Amino acid sequence: MGMLSVEQVVNQLRDELGRVGVVLPSLRVDPVTAASELPHPLVELGRCNVDTAMRLVAALHEVRR
Repeated sequence: MGMLSVEQVVNQLRDELGRVGVVLPSLRVDPVTAASELPHPLVELGRCNVDTAMRLVAALHEVRR
C-alpha cells in the first residue's frame, strides 16, 4: 500500500466502510495527535449507534467466511 497520509487512510476507511453499509459519523483524524510533534497521529473512530455496530459486526463476519 505504501506510505499514505493519515487523511488518506481515514478517507479510504470511510469509503470501504460505506461500501458495506457502515457509516461512522465521527470518523476523523484525531486533532490532538495530528498536531503533536510525534509522527504517529491516531484515527478517531468515534461512537456509533447499535444499528451501525451491528452493520460493522456483519461486515467483519463476512470477511471471515
